[in-house]
Amino acid sequence: MTITLKDSGLTLDDVRTFVEGNAEVEIHKSVLQRLGEVRSYVEDKLASHEPFYGINTGVGLLANKRISDEELDTLQENLIVSHAVGVGEPFDDDAVRLIMLLRASVLAMGYSGVRPDVLELLVACINKGVCPLIPSQGSVSASGDLAPLAHIALTLIGRGEARFQGKTLPASEALSKAGLFPITLKAKEGLALINGTQATCAVAALVLFKA
Repeated sequence: MTITLKDSGLTLDDVRTFVEGNAEVEIHKSVLQRLGEVRSYVEDKLASHEPFYGINTGVGLLANKRISDEELDTLQENLIVSHAVGVGEPFDDDAVRLIMLLRASVLAMGYSGVRPDVLELLVACINKGVCPLIPSQGSVSASGDLAPLAHIALTLIGRGEARFQGKTLPASEALSKAGLFPITLKAKEGLALINGTQATCAVAALVLFKA
């Protein structure tokens, strides 16, 4: 059974099928094309050297601070590491996989400006059973599930911890055992990975299905 990511998003039936049927995930070819086009738009903005929030500026109180081109990759990594500060018992693997699916679905809509490579790695982690270790406490929800989602992004860059085949491992090792490689995030991609409410939504969906 397969769930196909399209730019139209997922239905509740899609989500239930994924949860109850342990379905694999695929990306529609039109999504990858759209992501490439939107990423080109982001690259054009970068080339203009004008400040664009979240692309080549800081965030929050540093929104008006222009980040040099040489520091943009470092900015993405720092953004992820600084937000990966959840606490408490980790979510179980079913919840983690659903959080990842919902975030992948949002990225597939093509508004976040990520490269196709980012979405493909996220989907590969879902399909191969690489589950980031996500602490269950730390989100402010209405402002975004920044902390939980940062732990997913942490795995994608080969940092933090993840579960694979029932074992908790350094994320880089879990990726390697699954035949995957960490990615270096480019401008805007860190923000795109953490700015959402997919942890809250996943928990709500699981509770709904149990009810």
